[in-house]
Amino acid sequence: MTASSKWTGRRVFLTGHTGFKGGWLALWLTKLGADVRGYALDPYTNPSLLEAAQIPSRVEDLRGDIRNGEQLEKAVTEFQPEVVFHLAAQPLVRASYVDPIGTYETNVIGTARLLDAVRRTPSVRAVVSVTTDKCYENKEWHWGYRETDPLGGYDPYSSSKACAEIVSAAYRQSYFPVEQWNEHHVAIATARAGNVIGGGDWSDDRLIPDLVRGFLKGEPVLIRRPHAIRPWQHVMEPLAGYIRLAEHLLQPDATRYATAYNFGPSDDDARPVSWIADHLAKTWSNGAKWVLDKDAGVHEAGYLKLDSSRARAELGWRPRLHLGDALDWTLDWFRAHSAGEDMQRYTLQQIESYEALQ
Repeated sequence: MTASSKWTGRRVFLTGHTGFKGGWLALWLTKLGADVRGYALDPYTNPSLLEAAQIPSRVEDLRGDIRNGEQLEKAVTEFQPEVVFHLAAQPLVRASYVDPIGTYETNVIGTARLLDAVRRTPSVRAVVSVTTDKCYENKEWHWGYRETDPLGGYDPYSSSKACAEIVSAAYRQSYFPVEQWNEHHVAIATARAGNVIGGGDWSDDRLIPDLVRGFLKGEPVLIRRPHAIRPWQHVMEPLAGYIRLAEHLLQPDATRYATAYNFGPSDDDARPVSWIADHLAKTWSNGAKWVLDKDAGVHEAGYLKLDSSRARAELGWRPRLHLGDALDWTLDWFRAHSAGEDMQRYTLQQIESYEALQ
């Protein structure tokens, strides 16, 4: 994926650009030539990718709450975007137990407010609303969930993302039905990805950031569920899928792609937490290690895997980085940051290296 006329000068409204995934996507879109307006709250971590990679120097940086319908609609309608990427969210399972109402307000009502703003913005042609692999009713089975499997969610976060999927489908069916695309020319799709890793993620209660923080301090890292299996992937893998999905939503046959898509890793990259922790500790060296946390905390899924056949067949998307390489790229990023390198340039270099993979 290289800079091309597909994105040069295209106006993109991106919610959540101050977060981890949103920050990477903001940089990638500007690298492709897009004119990006970001809309989000202040970063919820310090340090943050937003500051480390100097993202405001490349995008229009608006701060606002997606729950504020009037402010959000003004930001969308004044910009008149052609493409909307919706990544703003309360993204943490454990945080959703502490603040379930705030989680539902952000992830469900926030999604509805954004789509309602889109409804009154005639310039919009494509919307990619990002949810999560946790939106499925998890039965702990050993094969990947498909887009047609039932939605659900044990905890407030997971269920809020299932609700966001339902809201997106309702807006598509009610206001932008595919059979009337020739009248409104708007295509809405949702994207479901697994556990993403990569440089610049300093979130609490996430495996890689917790490990890196402990390694930097020279302290053993507490691991809650070493046997839990997740669909680990570098952040650029699903972002490449989101970008490709948006490109398809802008095509004359856009209605084919106005649906839900999974973007998960290869089957052999669905690894247990202990494998990740062991790999990173060995790579980091300098006595890095982890120990079992006897307090498992709140309920979290034990096994979760995605079937990405639809994205492969219909979008031509596929994972490019094996898990070991994704982990190495992540540690390289954090080491570069610790060494004081220019992290905007370094992040863009990693994006360019990813684009060059076959």
